[in-house]
Amino acid sequence: MTEELTNLITADDSEASPIKDTDLHAQAAAASLQEEASKPKLLVLIGPTAVGKTRLSIELAQAFSCEIISGDSMQVYRGMNIGTAKITPAEMQGVPHHLIDIHEPDEPFSVSEFQERCDALIPEITSRGKLPFIVGGTGLYIESLCYRYEFAESGADEDFRRQQTLFAEKEGAEALHARLREIDPTSAQRLHPNDTRRVIRALEIYHLTGETLSEQLARQKKTTPYDLCLIGLTMDRQMLYNRIEERIDQMMEQGLIQEVEALRARGYTPDMVSMQGLGYKEIWPYLDGSATLEEAVYRLKRDTRHFAKRQLSWFRHMQDIRWVDVSQPENFSANYEKVHGIITGRFGSDF
Repeated sequence: MTEELTNLITADDSEASPIKDTDLHAQAAAASLQEEASKPKLLVLIGPTAVGKTRLSIELAQAFSCEIISGDSMQVYRGMNIGTAKITPAEMQGVPHHLIDIHEPDEPFSVSEFQERCDALIPEITSRGKLPFIVGGTGLYIESLCYRYEFAESGADEDFRRQQTLFAEKEGAEALHARLREIDPTSAQRLHPNDTRRVIRALEIYHLTGETLSEQLARQKKTTPYDLCLIGLTMDRQMLYNRIEERIDQMMEQGLIQEVEALRARGYTPDMVSMQGLGYKEIWPYLDGSATLEEAVYRLKRDTRHFAKRQLSWFRHMQDIRWVDVSQPENFSANYEKVHGIITGRFGSDF
């Protein structure tokens, strides 16, 4: 060993420049800020059905130069406009929207496809100098994107879905829900028995992978690859329920029954994933003559109230959400300013 190398190895530590803890903390903080700055920005607006996301999202998109990505698992289907409360071209006011009308009703849409499409869309939108803006109420889809959940590759088994749908029709939704409760009590507690579409999907995941949905969710790390601004809208529960009932009355006036009749005439069947959506599965029995119109509308209002409750329950378990109470919708300007302030505080006024 050379003398020079020996001197380097045995040099007195006291001769080295001391590194203070404060310097290390400052370096770590700077590195963290640099890492955060390198992440793509992502704005997200969530909330239960009928809370008022659409109008607010358009105002915000115009203010922050956004392109909107729908975070609704049912608005992807063509010809399903009234029952999904799909935004109209006039309501868009020129704001670009993505993941609307991208599938026929007999083409299933999954959380994995949602992730893949968003992974392509977000950098595309960012490259145009625009802010990607997710708006919707499908909690699993949005959370899986924000925190890059990794699910076992499960695919689909249409025969299995048909079998479970027939079982539910013959034995009842409670009996189907009991099947899920046996294998995945955590998911069963989260899903209402009347939510047969999601109950069947949870059963299908276990059938295909041997792993329950709750097990897959439990192992997710919940770290975001985005510079994330996540905003949730909420309101007084009874007020929300009243708005839901008013919206359904409007859907009936707009021609919901005729929309479902048209889908049936095109050969779509009630066992399809799309037809298990709210507004469709409740109308089928009326068209088949097994329920009166009054019964169908009652079930639709009841099921939608239950759905909104489950949406809020899911969102409450998500992290990083900044909640805004919009219980006074007549004060739209005040609610808008609250949300605008949150976004500016997070991203600055560059957009």
